[in-house]
Amino acid sequence: MKIISVIGARPQFIKLKPIVDELKKRKINHILVHTGQHYDYEMSKIFFDELNVPKPDYNLEVGSYSHAKQTALMLERIEKVLLKEKPNTVIVYGDTNSTLAGALGAVKLNIPVAHIEAGLRSYKSDMPEEVNRVLTDHISKFLFCPTKTAVDNLKKEGITKGVHLVGDVMYDIFKSKINSEFNSGPKPKTLQKLNLKSKEYFLLTIHRQENTDNPENLRSILFALKQIKKKIVFPMHPRTRKTLKQLNSEFSLLKGTVTTIGNFLIMNPVSYLDMLVLEKNAKKILTDSGGVQKEAYWLSIPCITLRKETEWMETVKNGWNILVGTDVDSIIRAIRGMNVDFSTRQFYGKGNAATKIVDTLAVVSSI
Repeated sequence: MKIISVIGARPQFIKLKPIVDELKKRKINHILVHTGQHYDYEMSKIFFDELNVPKPDYNLEVGSYSHAKQTALMLERIEKVLLKEKPNTVIVYGDTNSTLAGALGAVKLNIPVAHIEAGLRSYKSDMPEEVNRVLTDHISKFLFCPTKTAVDNLKKEGITKGVHLVGDVMYDIFKSKINSEFNSGPKPKTLQKLNLKSKEYFLLTIHRQENTDNPENLRSILFALKQIKKKIVFPMHPRTRKTLKQLNSEFSLLKGTVTTIGNFLIMNPVSYLDMLVLEKNAKKILTDSGGVQKEAYWLSIPCITLRKETEWMETVKNGWNILVGTDVDSIIRAIRGMNVDFSTRQFYGKGNAATKIVDTLAVVSSI
């Protein structure tokens, strides 16, 4: 049995880890293809190093282009790998251009596609991630859903065959790392290095195209947060920095590794474990990231989502997450008024999603 995983962006490196471990445990031949969608060290190599994921067998080095060109280049280069390796199954993760390119490349060669994190929907058709996930779901043979809501979403679209409710692979690694790294409390060097005290700052992340490529949205978010006296810790995504630089914003200037501008503490993207530390010790989190929304929920940290919709409605319905978009007044009201006093419920499995996924693939392969 030979399995190929196609990845290319930071969240996929994290989702990959428990799958790699499970495949290794069973001595299943696994080949890793990195498209190069995220190609700088902070967004790519550091995660392989920290999570102890093997070096990719293929790095396609596609880099950053328009959606069409990037996807086309990936598809062309992925096809060459698939023709050479002839895998039994191709696994794709999440909702990036790498996801869609990997799925298209496989299905065109009649290779079964397994989609991890299938069934998520924002019902926002102009969102690139929504297009990627919908198309990928409709051409996949194995649809591994993180939640019951995802299963229901697929059923609405007439997809019931090959659908498996397995839980969230991100919860697998989160649970593992929280247990192994943080039982004795947070890693003090992370906070000490930044001169931060627990619960005395807000954490901000912005990376979605609807915010980074829309100057008005970006300005609104930053203007709202300037009005808040609390310190804002802001690990800045390269796409966000690029837009701010085009706007000649003071926020695009990074002197050394960390820069203070007003109440903002701005830095380069941080590692997975450092991000967990920052999340765990934040008073509140503001983000447009789906992964960060879930991690905030698992850590019981109030989350303010800088979007009008989310694929993770369980966090909203349970009171730990509030959707505010980019409206200045809504952001400020949420920051000042969101006081959570709810217990979390576990909607994302028991931390054994990878085992269920590999069990399914192994059984089908043996038939």
